[in-house]
Amino acid sequence: MLNLSPLFFTTVDDESCMHDELDLLPDQRDWIASARKDVRNCLRTGIPRVLNELGYTEDVPQPRFFTQGSWAYKTLNSPAQRPQQADVDDGCYLPLSFVSQTKRPSTAATVFFTAAEEALRPLVDKNRWALVTDKLTCIRIVIGAYAHIDIPLYAIPDEEFVTLVKASMDSYGYDSLTEAVNIAERDVWTALPADKVLLAHREHNWMASDPRPVKEWFLGEVEAKGEQLRRVVRYLKAFRDWRWPSGGPTSILLMAAAAPLFEKRDRRDDLALLDVVAALPTRLRAGVNNPVEEAESLTARLGKAGVEEAAKAFEEFETVLRGATDAGSPSQACIWMQDSFGPRFPNEPDRVKIVSVAATIAAAPAAAGPSELIGRTKAG
Repeated sequence: MLNLSPLFFTTVDDESCMHDELDLLPDQRDWIASARKDVRNCLRTGIPRVLNELGYTEDVPQPRFFTQGSWAYKTLNSPAQRPQQADVDDGCYLPLSFVSQTKRPSTAATVFFTAAEEALRPLVDKNRWALVTDKLTCIRIVIGAYAHIDIPLYAIPDEEFVTLVKASMDSYGYDSLTEAVNIAERDVWTALPADKVLLAHREHNWMASDPRPVKEWFLGEVEAKGEQLRRVVRYLKAFRDWRWPSGGPTSILLMAAAAPLFEKRDRRDDLALLDVVAALPTRLRAGVNNPVEEAESLTARLGKAGVEEAAKAFEEFETVLRGATDAGSPSQACIWMQDSFGPRFPNEPDRVKIVSVAATIAAAPAAAGPSELIGRTKAG
């Protein structure tokens, strides 16, 4: 049997691996981080200015921010092919008491979007970025061919707005969407929950949506099961991005589906990935819900046909991955892996190890035991 894991992940500085190839280049990360900082500063001063111009003259608060999604989870991959872009989600928050001064929720949502977009225009024009305003749940700024920043807008209970300090703003999170509030006959604030985080929606006004519980769930999964889980999620996303130039299963769906299926394989990322991929089609067909909101189906977003397409794609991927680990030729195994992942998987058959069946079995945990204890900043 073959051990392909050195080509998936290695800590040897002068050896390449797919995990490193999935990372953005340092200058790309720096550029995105700088752009995000500029966007925050622009909104921090610009939203109060625009709201004052719109007639909100008393106690206009400065918004606060919370980084969400793959950038925050450290599962962000660089784009595999066009038209893909690295997606950075940075939530913008105002206190619920201020937002609800407007008599109608629909008006408040529209005003929030308008104020943020108008505040951003000078910065966007100056940098020759593109402002996209047709996304239903966010404002998108395309900052380059390889990246964009999405800004979902939230109303948060006042006491939580106060505690949304910089330390939490810069930590992890995720933008989880729940079913929209029925707006036609409910365009009054009393119909909306006063104790929940609300996400502004261009068509449905507001929906209950708090990105923090998913953050806590994923951090807990990684802390309990180890950094290998985070890497496996990135490999799944890398396969998706090579298989589907656009569309395919969402990142949160892959994360939620994979976490319960994952088992640590000692120094064998290839086998840990194979374990998940082998069970993934059945799990997708059975339906996957938001791990912190069971009423929300993540597979429903794909639709029945989309779920079946994804399940069949992962069935094919399992066949290829299992064939590669069982292959007698390291060269052939690398070719098959590049077919599944593209050129970011190294074509270096001389680094593939030939191992015994006994050694492969030994890579799996023999019995339940203590979890791998890792700090949040530890690299694989």
